[in-house]
Amino acid sequence: MATARHGIGAGPRADPNVNGKAEAITELMLEVAQCFFRIRALGQKTGLITSWGGGAFGFIRSLALLGPLTVPQIAQMRPTSRQRMQRLADELAAEGLVEFIDNPKHRRSKLVQLTRKGAARYGELNAQLMAIASTMDVALNEADIRKTTEVVRQLSDDVKVRSEQLS
Repeated sequence: MATARHGIGAGPRADPNVNGKAEAITELMLEVAQCFFRIRALGQKTGLITSWGGGAFGFIRSLALLGPLTVPQIAQMRPTSRQRMQRLADELAAEGLVEFIDNPKHRRSKLVQLTRKGAARYGELNAQLMAIASTMDVALNEADIRKTTEVVRQLSDDVKVRSEQLS
């Protein structure tokens, strides 16, 4: 049993008044959270996550996949503040990984884009992540993993919508 193994919940059917689907979603959210913390710890041990935060890889990944973006656009994609993303952009620029360029659509809001050094660093980090993933012996086949990814993505999208409704 996943909840007992991880010590997260009281186990199945702890409350007979809770329907099975709500209970299953709750358990899934708690397992995802636990997995996140373990992934973050692994990232810190392997250097994928720097001592000043885990947002750098995600930040440069967004730029690598989507091209130049404004800091507000990047912040909007994440559950974080524009100020935090601006600080991260400034730190990455100081390292030579990103640069600020003029935005033809907005005079004051610069675009952030990867430099050659940033693109190379992204490639290195992504290869390191793939190497770690290739050594994991998860007892699931590729189709199961892809289905799980889609379920977690749907859960994430729903949580985002509900969070926005509360703002």
